[in-house]
Amino acid sequence: MKALLPLLPLLGALAFAAPAQASEAIVKKARCVACHAVDQKRVGPAYKEVAAKYRGDKAAPAALFDKVRHGGAGNWGQVPMMPHPADKISDDDLKAAIAWILALD
Repeated sequence: MKALLPLLPLLGALAFAAPAQASEAIVKKARCVACHAVDQKRVGPAYKEVAAKYRGDKAAPAALFDKVRHGGAGNWGQVPMMPHPADKISDDDLKAAIAWILALD
């Protein structure tokens, strides 16, 4: 048992890394990365900019879900974001991607 103690921090890090990698894979699979990047503006805002704007906003996950699902314009400039229907990204994947984005520092 004592031999496992040094491994606990590594196991904890792996537990958090897997969901982060899974959520990053979701945004890549859904092709969100065509317009967004983690830390630089492309066509749309960087994911870190989104996280900073909505930090502490309890309504953000639902609002962002609606915005991504239905599209829109005006929050980040004049280029509209196209709707992303459920056949392009499932509700569960969209929720996971939003949670991942909002958790970025």
